[in-house]
Amino acid sequence: MGAVPMFPLGSVLLPYTPLVLRVFEPRYLTMLGRLLDVENPEFGVVLIERGLEAGGGDQRSSVGTMARIVQVEAGAADLYVVAVGGERITVDRWGDDDPHPVADVSRMAPLVWDEALAPLHREAERVVRRLATLASVLDEARWDPATDISDDPVESSWQLAAIAPLGEYDRFRLLNATSLGGLLRDIVDLCLEEEPVLVARAADARDADGGDRL
Repeated sequence: MGAVPMFPLGSVLLPYTPLVLRVFEPRYLTMLGRLLDVENPEFGVVLIERGLEAGGGDQRSSVGTMARIVQVEAGAADLYVVAVGGERITVDRWGDDDPHPVADVSRMAPLVWDEALAPLHREAERVVRRLATLASVLDEARWDPATDISDDPVESSWQLAAIAPLGEYDRFRLLNATSLGGLLRDIVDLCLEEEPVLVARAADARDADGGDRL
């Protein structure tokens, strides 16, 4: 896949999860204008490891996700874009900006479901929803803890990774999973590592509010 339009961001896009963007930089407005002229508009998303989203000069990760545009709305001087994460990609080579970033990329192998993973999937969902509920008490949840997930086990595994209230580098670790079992186990382990931190912060918030927060 050569000369793929790319959108480096300060956040990780996971497969089968939505992405909402407010686009205002001229280079990315140009990119969207070009994409909207093709039948299946897609662009690549990679995490900015160092630097800022606006203005360029950033250091970018080499693993990302293709994003398929499903909706565009025009603002006064910007565009609001809704896209959905698709297949994972690795960046083989960055090209010259045109005026937006472009790269040659390769598809990563999709993760494969095995029915033997069903108990681990159920455990991951329990842990993720418990932690997301705790994060919602602190007004830090990315998603509603009761968010519906897909009936497809591969899609829902990625969606659980997105619902989990984890930092971007933890999410990037999940994006690099080489097996579905590894993804689910990492989701559980990372959430269990984060849980004591959120419990302590929730207790502090409760004490600061006179015991009424929880």
